[in-house]
Order: sequence, then structure tokens, then C-alpha cells
Amino acid sequence: MQRPVALAGGAAILILLGVAVYGSWPRLSPAPAASIGGPFALIDEDSRAFSDRDLRGKPSAVFFGFTYCPEICPTTLASLTRWMKALGPDADRLNVVFVTVDPARDTPAALKAFLSPFDPRIRGLTGSDQAIVQAAQAYHVYYRKVPLGGGGYTMDHSSAIYLMDAQGRFVEPIVYDEPDDRALASLRRLVRR
Repeated sequence: MQRPVALAGGAAILILLGVAVYGSWPRLSPAPAASIGGPFALIDEDSRAFSDRDLRGKPSAVFFGFTYCPEICPTTLASLTRWMKALGPDADRLNVVFVTVDPARDTPAALKAFLSPFDPRIRGLTGSDQAIVQAAQAYHVYYRKVPLGGGGYTMDHSSAIYLMDAQGRFVEPIVYDEPDDRALASLRRLVRR
């Protein structure tokens, strides 16, 4: 009878020790919703100036990526194209933008070519390194250049789609590989706000 009591007592000590240690670890808390989004000044795939003010008046879906992306970006853009088709006329009430995190390679012409198989309402945005840093910081987007063999590189980056209301306020994310029914429900709520 003493053995189960000793085991239970030992487990309780380990749990309390774990709570004490865990409580002392630094925690990364998500950015407050009110702080996601903000000013940026970029150019679109036609080399025209495009800023956060161009998104006002309609809700928006904002996605950060790059044209050399092997999977996440083309998959997400194909999903956005499919969802926009499913939305029907409501898709016209939505801004959809793809912001590069690789401005060195993603010129306006490169963006235009990359986006050509997807819904034509999806706009591509690029700019100077500093302009991309500012846009990514406004949306709390992580990205990092990752060297590859032979002198090339790829980009590691956040993969969420940021849904913003018509005033530029964050509403909710759509995560990578979100099931179609949930993503469409989120987009329908957004365009009917």
C-alpha cells in the first residue's frame, strides 16, 4: 500500500517541479489582434504604387510568400483561386494580395508571371528590402533567407492568410492547408461584415 502512495507523491512532486520550471521559461505570446496590419508602401505586378490605403473599403486576404516557393505558396494561391470561385460574385467584394518576402528575385514581371495561372483578382506586391521588412513587421510575418548548396537560397516564411476587415483591422487567420469548408466559412463571414 505504501508503494502506490509513494508513486503518487513522487508524481505530484514532478508535476509541481514541472510547473515551477515551466513557469520560469520565457513565453512567446501571439501578437494582439489589434496590432496585426498597418502601413506599408509597395508596388504591384504592374509597377504601380500600392499601399495599405488601397486595401481600405473592402475586406482583404493578405498572404506573404515568394515565387520560388516549391509548395506552400502555389498551394495557397491555388486554394485562394478555388475559394474565390466558390464565393461567386462575393469574391468581387474582396481584396486578395500576395506580398513577396523575396524582393531580390520577385520583380513586378516575375510576380505577374507567377500569378498568371491563378485568379486574376489576386494582386502581387513587391518593393525594396526595407519596404518588405516594414510590411512584414506590420503583419507580424516571419521570414528568413536559407542558403542552399551551390550558392542558391530559399525562403522560410509564415504561411497564414491574414483576413482583414474593410477598415484594415485583423479579423482572423486562415492557416496553411485549412479545410475548404472552414476557409470558405471564414471568407463568407468576412465579405458579409
